[in-house]
Amino acid sequence: MSAPKKKVVIVPCSGIGKSFGTVAREAGYDLIEDLRPEQTRLVALSKLVMGDEEAKNIVAAHPAIAIDGCKLNCAAKMVRESGGRIAREVAVQEVFRRHKALKPEGIAELNPAGQSLARVLAEELTPLVDALTSADSTEDRHA
Repeated sequence: MSAPKKKVVIVPCSGIGKSFGTVAREAGYDLIEDLRPEQTRLVALSKLVMGDEEAKNIVAAHPAIAIDGCKLNCAAKMVRESGGRIAREVAVQEVFRRHKALKPEGIAELNPAGQSLARVLAEELTPLVDALTSADSTEDRHA
């Protein structure tokens, strides 16, 4: 019987009221629901902010990808403060700079360009998720 593969924790921005925050959340959902459901687990940033013990334990036990919507980098900061190990920090704005045609608009519901930007971001992260969850992955600092 093979050992269970480790999961990657996805911690997206909660940037309520900001399009880039919504892109971060949608990219997280794309990863955990569509692209890598067996390999990922979402932890809500709000749970870390509130000091939820279960969320802190999950973050401490698995490599994390923090997806931030603004320069405050709240997701990455809270992963670190909660004892987590960040495999990659992603800024939605950096991804947008590479894909200017995908200008996100909307907050409660993203426009099609924003949805596409979220999907591009999620797809860019799938090779990292695969590497972190592979049986040979013992080191993820290079990620």
